[in-house]
Amino acid sequence: DPRGLYVCETGGKTKSLQVHYRMCQNCIEVDAPTISGIVIADVVATLFLAVAVYCITGHDRGHSSRASDRQNLISNELYQ
Repeated sequence: DPRGLYVCETGGKTKSLQVHYRMCQNCIEVDAPTISGIVIADVVATLFLAVAVYCITGHDRGHSSRASDRQNLISNELYQ
């Protein structure tokens, strides 16, 4: 328990420090393997989502070729 009054004496001078410390009742300790697991899972989920979006939107199904993108001009003397 780190709570209490701490005293430091140097060269005949005395300084004191009062420490108040509250213990966490519902805390979870996060260590390096836990953090690395979270990071790896996040990267895998992001890659999976990127591949899914690419597969859904990357294919042009049902569209005709680029040659049909040309417009034929209508000959109309009124709008020349």
